[in-house]
Amino acid sequence: MALIYPDNLRYFDSHEYLQLDGDVATIGISAYAIDQLGDIVFLELPEVGSTITIGESFGTVESVKAVEELYAPVTGEILERNEAVLEAPEILNSDPYEQGWLLKVQLAAKPDLSDSYDATQYQALVEGK
Repeated sequence: MALIYPDNLRYFDSHEYLQLDGDVATIGISAYAIDQLGDIVFLELPEVGSTITIGESFGTVESVKAVEELYAPVTGEILERNEAVLEAPEILNSDPYEQGWLLKVQLAAKPDLSDSYDATQYQALVEGK
């Protein structure tokens, strides 16, 4: 399967992605990270109303190969979490960007995206192109 990296997202070294819509951010994990992990079997996410802090772990993703921490690319309060993905983590394997988002967060401040990548930069980073 060819990995895709939508142009409307920002990507991070820890392989989370961020989509901004005003002061709400949607967070997920990239197709590359999912490809490296293999079949996702379990996901742990924080409760709605809790706060995540940039650079800190906010949950875990477990595959048949490994358990990996998820790191917050922004700081804010969780407005929504994707219950469908919690119930059926395999959604991440087939659609990490549309159906497979993880959290929607009310931003505490305008995010500093200087340490993020656009789609072309991220693809070059992970695929060595």
